[in-house]
Amino acid sequence: MGGTGLFLSLHWKVLHHLEMSRPDPEIERRLAAHPFLQRMSPHHIELLALSAMPTEFDAGQIIFRAGDPANGFYLIETGTVVLEGKLNDGEPVVIDTVSAGEPLGWSWLFSPYLWQFDARATEPCNAICLSGIMLRQHRDEDLTLSHELYKRTSEVMVRRLQAARSKLITEQKSSQ
Repeated sequence: MGGTGLFLSLHWKVLHHLEMSRPDPEIERRLAAHPFLQRMSPHHIELLALSAMPTEFDAGQIIFRAGDPANGFYLIETGTVVLEGKLNDGEPVVIDTVSAGEPLGWSWLFSPYLWQFDARATEPCNAICLSGIMLRQHRDEDLTLSHELYKRTSEVMVRRLQAARSKLITEQKSSQ
C-alpha cells in the first residue's frame, strides 16, 4: 500500500481508537520509552497515546511522498528509513537517514503541512504513527504540550542540519 493509502488506513484506525475513552497502556509504555518523548509528563504521553497506532514497514516500502499531505508523525522503534529528494533528472538522492530511536517527519507541524521529501524504509521497521491532525489539535489546545513538541522537534532539526552541513563540508574538501 502506498504512503497516502497507508496513512488513510492508519488515520481511520486512529479515529476509531479515539472512540475508546482510555488509550492503550502498551502504546503509552512504548511512547514513554521512545527517546524523543523521554521525560515527557504522563499527562502528555496519555494525550499523545490517544492519537497513536503501532505500524510496520517492509524493506523498500514508501512511507510518504513529497507533496502529499503531512498528516502523520512517526517514532521509529526499529529499522532504518531514508529521506530522499529527486535530482533534476528524477533520480532519487538520499538526503538523510533516520534510525531506531528517532522521530520521522516534522512537516505535520508546519504549514502548509506537506511532505518535503520521500521517506522509504531500507529494512523492516516498527514505528508508532501519531495522527498529525490530532497532534495539531492537541498542540493548539495545550500550550505546554505545544512547547514540548516544538522544543524537541527543534533540537532534532538542529542536529540534522549540523550533520548535513558537516557532510557538505567534508564532501567539498574531498572533491578539491
